Amino acid sequence: MDISPNQSSTQFLSSEESAQVDAALLSSPEKFLTRLTISSLRILQYIAKEYDVSIEELTTKQIITWFEIDAKVRREKGIEEAFLKW
Repeated sequence: MDISPNQSSTQFLSSEESAQVDAALLSSPEKFLTRLTISSLRILQYIAKEYDVSIEELTTKQIITWFEIDAKVRREKGIEEAFLKW
């Protein structure tokens, strides 16, 4: 799944994936964690692409820096310009 900077964060999980999670034999907290994990993977894929590295090569510092930059964009340019829409 390709995610652009202006794509809604609610689309980190496709309808098909959401249905698969719903159908899984998991408790509600486990389904929430599953959705969070899939969404986190999408964010990490995007961050890795931004840094031109593999996910495995991402450092904690790079991830924190990326979140700081995205938060700054949200504060200064508005939520629609940020990658994460919250």
